[in-house]
Amino acid sequence: MSPALSIIVPCYNERANVRPLVARLATALAGVAWEAVFVDDNSPDGTADEARALAAEDPRVRCIRRIGRRGLSSAVVEGALSSSATYLAVIDGDLQHDETRLPDLLAAVQAGADIAVGSRHVPGGDSAGLSGAWRHRISDAGTRLAQHGLPVPLSDPMSGYFLLPRRLFEQLAPRLTAQGFKILLDLVLSSPLPLRVVEIPCRFHPRTAGQSKLDVLVLIQFAALLLDKWGDGVLPLRFISFGLVGLVGVAVHLVVLSAGRALGADFAAAQIGATLVAMLANFQLNNVVTYRDARLRGPALVRGLVVFLIGCGLGAYANIGIAQMLYSGHAGWTPAGLAGAAIGLVWNYTVSATLVWRAR
Repeated sequence: MSPALSIIVPCYNERANVRPLVARLATALAGVAWEAVFVDDNSPDGTADEARALAAEDPRVRCIRRIGRRGLSSAVVEGALSSSATYLAVIDGDLQHDETRLPDLLAAVQAGADIAVGSRHVPGGDSAGLSGAWRHRISDAGTRLAQHGLPVPLSDPMSGYFLLPRRLFEQLAPRLTAQGFKILLDLVLSSPLPLRVVEIPCRFHPRTAGQSKLDVLVLIQFAALLLDKWGDGVLPLRFISFGLVGLVGVAVHLVVLSAGRALGADFAAAQIGATLVAMLANFQLNNVVTYRDARLRGPALVRGLVVFLIGCGLGAYANIGIAQMLYSGHAGWTPAGLAGAAIGLVWNYTVSATLVWRAR
């Protein structure tokens, strides 16, 4: 029988959780025609192999293995668009979402909601399973950041656990940024009309296997997604993320420069050292944030670093030259400096996109 509900499970290094998750889904969804679609980003631990082995035993299980592409949001989009079910649910593959609430999420959408969200922040919800005070702070910061610009009230915009009609997802899919980790926020902000959202209390279970992907770098991607949506997509999401990383690089530069001066170095030496450290920091952050889905490793990492340093060096030269030219033409310090910085940013982004992290 064709499934009424497709459960999309984006995953990376979750081999140990595949069979337990399917067993829990079978218990929670007794009486519902469902399927589980594991979308695996070529996990080195063999997640796709485990999902396919289980699919050979259980026809309700499917697996999509992606090579050369990474990212939770894009994985959800690919899994969802592979479905022909009436409804779609998204759930993490780490067993932390409470699968017993799936019938309630389904009932809420069948009763008229556009989207039902498993929330940790409504009465009856609980985020105790989010290990560590640092991860709690990251999640809370992302929640507060998102709530300022949402078109609908949503207590848990960081949730990765929700359910909606497949037809609605397909309508919104062309508008999605589909980058980063927060597909729920992408969906809500991409809708031309405010969605009717129902939040269902959900307990967040402790992780029993695998490793959490939530880290402070996710917040940079999160902020970039918000700026992209608030700016109606005028600037590419990667460009916004690249710019935010650049601001971090400025902070690193100033810290290292101050430290060099405090240690007695002359200005020129401190400036050179600070510039080099800032470039290295920017490269690493862009590798794990802006281009997380095309992250460089091994020999490609070394080659990319060399090209990045050369490209940024030329960008710095252009920055200084243009700023100096404008200043000599009687532009003030601030306009000249901003113009040089803007030219340098665009140049560095172009080099990064076309030479360092070029699409394969």
